[in-house]
Amino acid sequence: MTPRTAIAFGAAVLAVTACTVGVDATALGSVTPASAAEDRSDVAPSAQPAVRVTNRELRRVDTIELDAESLLFQHDDHTVAETSMRDARSTVDLLDRLLGTPSRTQTAVGDGGACFPSGITYTWGGAIRVAAMTAPAAAGNAVEIRVLKDAVRTRGGDRIDLTGPDGIQVGDDVEDELRSASKSDKVSFGSGDSRAWQLLLEPGWETTDGDVQPDGDAHDEPRVERGTPSAAPTTDTDTRDDADDESDEQGTNGVSALTDDTEVTVIGSPMPVHARRSC
Repeated sequence: MTPRTAIAFGAAVLAVTACTVGVDATALGSVTPASAAEDRSDVAPSAQPAVRVTNRELRRVDTIELDAESLLFQHDDHTVAETSMRDARSTVDLLDRLLGTPSRTQTAVGDGGACFPSGITYTWGGAIRVAAMTAPAAAGNAVEIRVLKDAVRTRGGDRIDLTGPDGIQVGDDVEDELRSASKSDKVSFGSGDSRAWQLLLEPGWETTDGDVQPDGDAHDEPRVERGTPSAAPTTDTDTRDDADDESDEQGTNGVSALTDDTEVTVIGSPMPVHARRSC
């Protein structure tokens, strides 16, 4: 397996992790169905009112957009509903209503990695994955979300497009965006034919010195492929200036795209760029 193939494979099996911690989130236990009506007392309680949208309105949704701190359920350019990533219960319930019963993995503290708290990971159609935590993370989010495909099917079989900000989808070529992005908003891994990137699409989840900080991107491929310069076997020197090392220690958190070469393989939030401290 070539290094570039390994990067693509790692992104393909990516799962979600807890807030701004750079650890794996895939539990190794069995996956069991989750009922849309099940008790969600095992996820962080919502600090905001439940999202209210009728089934008729929900059936009109044709796009789900992952932003830095929320999910937007849209019809054409109209927002039908929006769920905050601080609201695990509403996020999971609304996806249940729209997409049907997900596969579910229960995790105990540390099951998904050294920094991962207890919670449940829900996956719909192998396309969108939500890790709901039993307690909110330091940045305030109660879920982590990863988009693994460009579309998913609803309960009724209709296609829903899955995007990041500005309509960027898994499978898109973002060469132009990578070329125009500032050094602080991207990081490369490897070199030559084995190159991959993490590109910040939209900032969010501001952190302080007291917050838990990641090594880099939070996903479940090997550490060498995560969004952190120190974890990469070879880092493109153009993506970071030595003078910025100390000031960039916190990194920039938000929604990011991971690529194989310049093709998007995963879109996720929270997913920090250039963060150097571990949990």
